[in-house]
Amino acid sequence: MLIQALRMTRRDWRAGELRFLLVALIVAVASLASVGFFIDRMRAGLNRDAHQLLGADLVVNADQPINRAWYAEALRRGFTLAENVTFPSMATAGEGDKAVSQLAAVKAVSAGYPLRGALKLASPDGGERTTRDIPEEGTVWVDSGILSGLDVKAGDLLKLGDKQFRIAQVIAVEPDRGAGFMNFAPRVMLPLSDLPATKLIQNGSRVTYRLLVAGEQAEVARFQRWLQGRIERDNVKGVRIESLESGRPEMRATLDRAEEFLSLVGLLSAMLAAVAVAMAARRFMLRHLDACAMLRCLGLTQNQVTAMYLIEFFAVGLVGSLLGAAVGFAAHFVLLEGLGKLVTSELPSATFLPALQSMATGLLLLIGFAIPPILQLRNVPHNRVIRREQDAPQPATLATYGLGLFAFIGLLLWQSGNPKLGLLTAAGFLAGFAVFALAGWLSLRSLRLLRMGINHPSWRFALTALQRRQGATVVQIVALALGLMALLLLTVIRGDLVDAWRNSTPPDAPNRFVINIQPEQKADFEKQLAANGIGKAQLYPMIRGRLIQVNDQPITNETYVDDRARRLVDREFNLSTMRDIPPQNRIVAGRWYDNRKPEASVEEGLAKTLKLKLGDKLRFDIAGQQVEATITSLRKLDWGSMRVNFFVILNPALVENMPQTWITAFHLPPEKISLVNDLMREFPNLTVVDVGSMIRQVQGVLDQVIAAVEFLFLFMLASGVLVLYAALVGSQDERIRESGLLRALGATRRQLSQSQWIEFALIGGLSGVLAASGAAAVGWTLARYVFNFEWTFSPVVWIAGLTSGALCAFIGGWAGLRNVLNQPPLQTLRGI
Repeated sequence: MLIQALRMTRRDWRAGELRFLLVALIVAVASLASVGFFIDRMRAGLNRDAHQLLGADLVVNADQPINRAWYAEALRRGFTLAENVTFPSMATAGEGDKAVSQLAAVKAVSAGYPLRGALKLASPDGGERTTRDIPEEGTVWVDSGILSGLDVKAGDLLKLGDKQFRIAQVIAVEPDRGAGFMNFAPRVMLPLSDLPATKLIQNGSRVTYRLLVAGEQAEVARFQRWLQGRIERDNVKGVRIESLESGRPEMRATLDRAEEFLSLVGLLSAMLAAVAVAMAARRFMLRHLDACAMLRCLGLTQNQVTAMYLIEFFAVGLVGSLLGAAVGFAAHFVLLEGLGKLVTSELPSATFLPALQSMATGLLLLIGFAIPPILQLRNVPHNRVIRREQDAPQPATLATYGLGLFAFIGLLLWQSGNPKLGLLTAAGFLAGFAVFALAGWLSLRSLRLLRMGINHPSWRFALTALQRRQGATVVQIVALALGLMALLLLTVIRGDLVDAWRNSTPPDAPNRFVINIQPEQKADFEKQLAANGIGKAQLYPMIRGRLIQVNDQPITNETYVDDRARRLVDREFNLSTMRDIPPQNRIVAGRWYDNRKPEASVEEGLAKTLKLKLGDKLRFDIAGQQVEATITSLRKLDWGSMRVNFFVILNPALVENMPQTWITAFHLPPEKISLVNDLMREFPNLTVVDVGSMIRQVQGVLDQVIAAVEFLFLFMLASGVLVLYAALVGSQDERIRESGLLRALGATRRQLSQSQWIEFALIGGLSGVLAASGAAAVGWTLARYVFNFEWTFSPVVWIAGLTSGALCAFIGGWAGLRNVLNQPPLQTLRGI
């Protein structure tokens, strides 16, 4: 039986019956395997290098200097310790009018840093060397971005605050560098002992203090539990513990989001490929009805026929899954090129788990959607050889489709590792399929009117063919539209969203933010701006305070379930105070305070996140002093204005004597760029943030991510074209009979060829229009409800959709039906 089944498999392969089935299976497995290998290697790298990514076995992060009692307890337990302090500041090179400044991520480190892993420095020959040292006193180590940004080199002088340093080394790899906002700025590293001389840390400065702990794993775990207990007992705010198990939290959060999005694309590609596999298996069944009947006549039982075809399909599934896993393994290197920079160290080799998962999915996909046709072959009667009748599918046969679908979705949930994502994807796929199918069916119905008014034979043949095979045509349109919509979203629509966002920002919007202005510097700073023609800069007081109570109830990060809410209450707020409501703010509920009693105005988004409402009492801890205010208004902010905005504004009388710094934002024309250097010379403690530069850096990172994801969407488009091809090939025998009859009745080969191309153009055009409409609808939804800016519908989307849809349809149609007109009409008539 096995030998006969393998012979039948070889015969079907030579006849071309299995090639398309194999290709569809390869695409499905490859789309899942590429994502699986990528995620597997990234996570393995994080787990392997977790201690290096932390620079220690345990790290204590705090907004204030580390409690010395904790430090003493760690020493008592015999741990190795190190410290570092990080904050943004301006680095300046040059003297006088030639001085230039750049925002830098400053990091002051103590001896022994890092406790795990090692820094790598750039060598003069272009290589890298590992070091266990830290910068010597009076020197700094910098990223290459500092060298290019300030036009300096090793050995030159660099000024931080009130102290000058000599650039001694260039940092090549910093293993514990985070992925936070300020880490887009280049690094400047100095010894911790030199930090006081810079006088950069002032009241209100945003600084992160870290205590690094290294020791035996079990002892570190016990110390972590002790420290967590002290933090909870004393209700200490602004402290976060990172350990070997947690790795780098922001890194894992980034990877989790990337995994979910990439898994979504892989799932959609696999689902489209599943449709192609089901259609290919059905065509295989229809073309083997006669052969199966002949086998029954030659004495084979139903069980033997079923076993032979199951062996054949299992062999195809095994080969297709192996090839798909190999293609996915090769494709994941493209994803690593774009996204692998999230982990700077060399990634470990891939494991076999993603290959096994994707191969299991491929085999289940083939078996789940191929068993129903095989069961129909099992029931082919002997007299099929004489009578050309076909029985309707049995209920058990139809039930296997449902079992196959549920089993496939279950395996996809296992593959994605996120049941919610998998279920939502499956539901969204089915809903999108239904909407596009309805739109496609209505479009086909409307073509009847076009058919009535056209007398050209080729057009009438094409329109009649579309009407006759409505089910197959709708499947072709929907599959191609889904694949095209995915690509349009990441290409044309993405560009339109970026353009709309840029257009929503006025030309004179502030492009420089200045923070850490001390009260005694305020008057001189305003005079400097006015002298340089910057007259619209409004300075606002900024007060650091932590929310500790709402309506007399203590607030901790355990109070909330939402991650954003927990992060907000776990850090200090930037509060402000002013008599009048600031520009670009609009009260949506309540009234502005009158400064006669303690009151506050809260941004409506923050109120929603923290479940605050009018009349609630908020208590803040400001530098050890507690103040309480009642919410009297909720404000809506225009974040796109790029102006200074605050979540919470308190009335002036409440915080009159509180420690505060000042912040401002202004538009700096290109011809006045030297003003930044002038300000830094006179006020070295200031931090000037170039918003335009930061946005360009973020956009560069996003472009890399999107380029990698666009590559993955090619699998989805390939799946859509495969469904189109399967639907066309599935009707190939019927088309051959139709063309033979039409040619016997007088239709020319040229007319029939033209009708096929017209049919492809209509299918592709309808698919492209639906894809463009769906992509534009998603773009409008994102602009309106997520990004909150005006959206302009661009005709380019529909032009691109129409063109790409017709092109894909032509390619799929040519591949599927190029031999339809090659069969002589007489041969066709003899087979009827």
